Amino acid sequence: MSGGQIQDEDISASSQWSESTAARYGRLDFEEGDGAWCPEIPVEPDNLKEFLQIDLRSLHFITLVGTQGRHAGGMGNEFAQMYKIKYSRDGSRWISWRNRFGKQIIEGNKNAYDIVLKDLEPPIIARFVRFMPVTEHSMNVCMRVELYGCEWLDGLVSYNAPAGQHMISQGGHHIHLNDSVYDGAVGNSMTEGLGQLTDGMCGLDDFTQSHIYSVWPGYDYVGWTNESFSNNFVEIMFEFDRIRNFTTMKVHCNNMFVKRVKTFKRVDCYFRSETNDWEPTALSFNPVVDDVNPSARFVTVSLHNHMASAIKCQYHFADVWMMFSEITFQSDTAVYNTTLAPPNTLPGTPTSTQPGDDPTHKVDDSNTRILIGCLVAIIFILVAIIVIILWRQVWQKMLEKASRRMLDDELTASLSIQSETFTYNNNNHSSSPSEQESNSTYERIFPLGPDYQEPSRLIRKLPEFVQCTEEAAGTNGVKSSQAGAQEGVPHYAEADIVNLQGVTGSNTYAVPAITMDLLSGKDVAVEEFPRKLLTFKEKLGEGQFGEVHLCEAEGMQEFMDKDFSFDISPNQPILVAVKMLRADANKNARNDFLKEIKIMSRLKDPNIIRLLAVCICSDPLCMITEYMENGDLNQFLSRHEPEGEAALLSNSPTVSFTSLHYMATQIASGMKYLSSLNFVHRDLATRNCLVGKNYTIKIADFGMSRNLYSGDYYRIQGRAVLPIRWMSWESILLGKFTTASDVWAFGVTLWETLTFCREQPYSQLSDEQVIENTGEFFRDQKRQIYLPQPTICPDPIYKLMLCCWRRDTKDRPSFNEIHRTLLESQT
Repeated sequence: MSGGQIQDEDISASSQWSESTAARYGRLDFEEGDGAWCPEIPVEPDNLKEFLQIDLRSLHFITLVGTQGRHAGGMGNEFAQMYKIKYSRDGSRWISWRNRFGKQIIEGNKNAYDIVLKDLEPPIIARFVRFMPVTEHSMNVCMRVELYGCEWLDGLVSYNAPAGQHMISQGGHHIHLNDSVYDGAVGNSMTEGLGQLTDGMCGLDDFTQSHIYSVWPGYDYVGWTNESFSNNFVEIMFEFDRIRNFTTMKVHCNNMFVKRVKTFKRVDCYFRSETNDWEPTALSFNPVVDDVNPSARFVTVSLHNHMASAIKCQYHFADVWMMFSEITFQSDTAVYNTTLAPPNTLPGTPTSTQPGDDPTHKVDDSNTRILIGCLVAIIFILVAIIVIILWRQVWQKMLEKASRRMLDDELTASLSIQSETFTYNNNNHSSSPSEQESNSTYERIFPLGPDYQEPSRLIRKLPEFVQCTEEAAGTNGVKSSQAGAQEGVPHYAEADIVNLQGVTGSNTYAVPAITMDLLSGKDVAVEEFPRKLLTFKEKLGEGQFGEVHLCEAEGMQEFMDKDFSFDISPNQPILVAVKMLRADANKNARNDFLKEIKIMSRLKDPNIIRLLAVCICSDPLCMITEYMENGDLNQFLSRHEPEGEAALLSNSPTVSFTSLHYMATQIASGMKYLSSLNFVHRDLATRNCLVGKNYTIKIADFGMSRNLYSGDYYRIQGRAVLPIRWMSWESILLGKFTTASDVWAFGVTLWETLTFCREQPYSQLSDEQVIENTGEFFRDQKRQIYLPQPTICPDPIYKLMLCCWRRDTKDRPSFNEIHRTLLESQT
């Protein structure tokens, strides 16, 4: 892999998170692309769907593997703590590797940069190899891998033999002589597999001993007793990858005659070539039976250059027991490429053709001429394809230039509506001149990252918006797609979420710059909490620079503001969420983390998650926030049913419409508080609302960091990660995030609540169709698709949803109006 002998096209994967984390970047000790192979979705326990696959083009004998995580120059910290290996010799039948004790899981990496090498005991003979990451809980993993071994020159793909038997010694001990690592089907016989007879390990003179510590007596050998075979021989059939010219067969046998074990006294070998019929005449060989030397030895059988693709050998007993530990074949049919084998080939690899047996190869000139002609034809075809592609690109650019002038004029005229500020304060739909000045360009929103302000890549999904140029966007106060964009390749998973949503991979409230300036002069109004009083319970989420943990905190009441109280006894520990910044986070991440603490410390509302305390006197930096015992609203509702006959029949827990209405009112109240501070949430959804006792709701920002909800976020060409099904059309197309876009998201959240979160919004539409639908909202030609009215939703509530999804932001209600409407409808 790292040496380059294995080509990019021979490395594939079940999925990839982005183009820069494709399978070809899974090479050990390489940091090209984004530094590793990373699957598209988090790896789940007991769900081995993700794999990195290597095609070696021919059978190889692999004795050692290496793994590494995604370091990417310190920007990544994803690795596989455990993994499994599957392999195949034909690409159709896959075999799970297990060690000599039957264990399949291999211990992997403990960090993202150290290389961990693992011996494969037993080694594997395969053409295709898959690395499959394994986790104990849902998490993101990345891998770089390497294989060590050499080409399998024997060409043997399987052997079929009677199952090994067990011997009872004179002391009453059981000696198991079965083929314990055979990878085919095992019953009374063994079929379509390879095992101990091809693992490169020869048995000791005393078959009751073994090279391997703490295994059972007889482990190294496969043995049979003549009492089980009426014809007095054991028949083993060997299948090869092609027709070969066989010179010799070597059989490693035990000869401990004092225990009635000897080498075979005769072997009869039958050969089969292209047909299914065996040659009628057998090749027979009679070795010298040794009654003097009890040492184990190789018996070499000359096969006299027979051509065959299969060999059937009948080994005749010379005593009561016959035991084999290794069988190898020497043959010569082709020139082999052994570039995979490293210098000083590892012990246990098979022997190649013996000295003096090198074959003579004749070159067919007619075939050479045909091959050269085919190559020339292919080159001409490729040149023609390249010319066609270049011509199409030039023609497409000419068409785009022609359409640019028309579309730019249309977009500019449509969006320049009285220099809308998209700002809502209390119940007003207009702003003072000073407010307009501070909010006219949305790149000033803190800490809104550049990728969240980049509509151009989304606009390209819509044919009508292909040429929304930077100049047109600038006319409307939208940040240019290139302004402030990060250089280099995108990082896996939460790396972009971090830049967009905060250092722990979760959403940070977007605060206008003018508001942040007012906060900057104030100290953090929370106390330092002793780390030793935190007990880890569960990881809730993770990002590039940090993690979110569910913990129990003891004595938290002593560190709280006087205006805040818990509904528990003073000495009882409480559940808290701990956002922890990794110690290796860069300076910008640390500054953002401290700013987030400063912002969170000012949020004090019954329906907003509170910052309780911090740990910032030493690394890792931590902020401790509330956590509600019933988890998030999405999972809470998914476990419940609406009241009615169906719920009675299923005996499921229920939630009444009144309770749903009450929870929706609390969400509106919390958002009313945020909007009064000019804070923009940007990711309002049921996954970001936590549920406490008596249907208490508090708005949080953990949703994006949870692997459980990775499907709710749309990745744009490996850069931005957006909750497009909850976003307003202007947020998707223009990158504008305001209180008005939060109102849109509230309408979707209300719809989720009244459908008990049974499906995603617009579940009948693909992500691309959702984006196209936002184009219909922009054009406003009455072709846009709205979310349907939930079954239990009254008409006035659905009318409120539709008001939240109005095309013009100035026509949407404020959170004051939404809250008042819900209060009035509740009574």
